[in-house]
Amino acid sequence: MSKQMWDQKYSDQEYVYGTSPNEFFKLELDKLKPGIILFPAEGEGRNAVYAAENGWDVWAFDQSNEGKKKAENLALQRNVKIDYQVYDLETPDYPEGNFDAIALVFVHSPEQKRQAIHRNLLRFLKPGGKLILVGFSKEQLRYTSGGPKELSWLFSIDELEDDFANLNIVSIVQLETMIEEGDHHKGKASVIQLLAGK
Repeated sequence: MSKQMWDQKYSDQEYVYGTSPNEFFKLELDKLKPGIILFPAEGEGRNAVYAAENGWDVWAFDQSNEGKKKAENLALQRNVKIDYQVYDLETPDYPEGNFDAIALVFVHSPEQKRQAIHRNLLRFLKPGGKLILVGFSKEQLRYTSGGPKELSWLFSIDELEDDFANLNIVSIVQLETMIEEGDHHKGKASVIQLLAGK
């Protein structure tokens, strides 16, 4: 999915995935003591802004300039600050071991790049840091509630366990759930939810 596609998608005034955080992410973040958190491919900023509202030092990035603008506008509306940069998933530039948590919320990439992207991001996580991930499973092709339309872009439990084999996986589950996140994530969905620690 190209930068141009995301810029076009995010150019509408409306927030395409809404302005409320993902429910699984919110549930798990609320259990953690606030620290420094990274949001790769954060889009319009709904999850990052929620974290900032709850005392986290928030760093985020996305390849879309339009996503950055909307995220920063949302932060301004909510009277919080976020550090938002424009990077693609393959070239983020952050200090190693800098973050107490990394949140990957519906961050999908091509199959041939996925593992390298996931493992590269883990360099930025502190020892003892937490990973919160939620994404669409391969079963999502049965539904029309959002997500990539190519099987290879979707997740399986086995793939994610392999990608994050160097972490302590606390839980990983695949389930059917209802999502209500703007006009582009709406309805019954098949997702995988993963929690892990470094």
